[in-house]
Amino acid sequence: MTNTDERLRAPTGPRNQWKTLDKDLGRIVSIEMAAARLSRPLVAPGLALLFVVVVAIAALALIGASGSSLIIVGAAVIAAYMALNIGANDVANNMGPAVGAKALTMGSALIIAAICETAGALIAGGDVVTTISSGIVSPEVVADSSTFVWLMLSALIAAALWINIATLFGAPVSTTHSVVGGVVGAGIMAAGFGVVDWGKMSGIAASWVISPVLGGVIAAAMLAFIKAKIAYVDDKIAAARRWVPVLIGVMGGVFATYLAMKGLRRIFPVDAGTALWIGFAVGIASWLAARPLIAYQSKGLENRKKSLRALFALPLVISAALLSFAHGANDVANAVGPLAAVVHTVQAGDISAQVAIPSWVMIIGALGISLGLMLFGPKLITMVGDQITKLNPMRAYCVALSAAVTVIIASWLGLPVSSTHIAVGGIFGVGFFREWHAEKRARMLGLQKGKVVPADERRRRKLVRRSHAVTVAAAWVITVPFSAILSAGVFFVMSQFALN
Repeated sequence: MTNTDERLRAPTGPRNQWKTLDKDLGRIVSIEMAAARLSRPLVAPGLALLFVVVVAIAALALIGASGSSLIIVGAAVIAAYMALNIGANDVANNMGPAVGAKALTMGSALIIAAICETAGALIAGGDVVTTISSGIVSPEVVADSSTFVWLMLSALIAAALWINIATLFGAPVSTTHSVVGGVVGAGIMAAGFGVVDWGKMSGIAASWVISPVLGGVIAAAMLAFIKAKIAYVDDKIAAARRWVPVLIGVMGGVFATYLAMKGLRRIFPVDAGTALWIGFAVGIASWLAARPLIAYQSKGLENRKKSLRALFALPLVISAALLSFAHGANDVANAVGPLAAVVHTVQAGDISAQVAIPSWVMIIGALGISLGLMLFGPKLITMVGDQITKLNPMRAYCVALSAAVTVIIASWLGLPVSSTHIAVGGIFGVGFFREWHAEKRARMLGLQKGKVVPADERRRRKLVRRSHAVTVAAAWVITVPFSAILSAGVFFVMSQFALN
């Protein structure tokens, strides 16, 4: 072999070694990436489990270790699980439209909602909560305190499990109805069918229709007004300067009334007349403040519909934040109300129709809702805001405002409504109105141009996904009966365990 051949072959060994090392490193990197992909879905459940464990430890430290205290600790764990599920499912109705309209990013929406939910629960959450879901089951018929405790725990477990299942299937459901169903099922198992106030239950069943229809009609009417007065006039910018401040004033007045009636009862008592005057004053102030703001924002905007969206972005963000505050103030009781009832019954030894909520119980609900939103909320936020129908700031603004208006109207009329059903019904109302309006304009343009759009083509232009409508409606209908059946089963198992 010549020297030349040796020089040519000498580097071959090191090059092959580096090549082998690169392949080995590449395999290690691939394994690490695969492990990261597998472990990432476990992060959220792991953090949720950690929260539940921390709640158990904190409750044990506050109450002390004893036989009766362990029941309170168990109830605190279940309430923490319930709060996580409320955050994952219910809060999406407030933030979904703003995210779907691109007025907020997902991260910003989660942060704003978490802050406002926590503030609403801690600042304006109720001092007192009814123990058995607004009198659906009378406490007098459940005279034994231990039976009452098992009833409340069964209702809480069943409601939390149902909301968890609904979240997995991407269906926004009413947490209030879930708790009611749980109480009814456990109450029937404890004392028979006569224990339930079926008149109130029929009102709840009626709300399955009343809530979404009211929300949808009001949202559609608002969108029709915006289209008629702003979007489809010749000088859109001038119309926006005239009417957008009015709409912001309406928003300010409506939300001031809404919060006074629903979210500020803990701070000071407010009757309907006082709430209306508060709303009127705030509405006038909002209108006056919005006029120069909208005039400034509209400078240089092109005279087209797309330009109008920027004027509704800030009002939409504010309305979403206010809805989250009101939700935290009102719906935290769904998570901690049964826990407060258990704490009172175990410590006092009697059953009361209304009980005070201890501060530590309210903190569990507030933090649980916020954490559940941060960990599991994006799925439902995306579905509500983007997958039912396409939203922009104007349409999402109509949905948010209709939610507050509908609750106020229903409260004055004494109608049982669900905030979840109202918000989702508002989205469907906006979508179906868009379909009707687009169909109407297509027919008019077709007649003007001598062209008629075939029926098959019109069907392909539907702007609302019917599959989501069927899924959501089915989830609403089965919420109470499913929670009731599940709660009855849980109560039966618990009562058998207690007897043994």
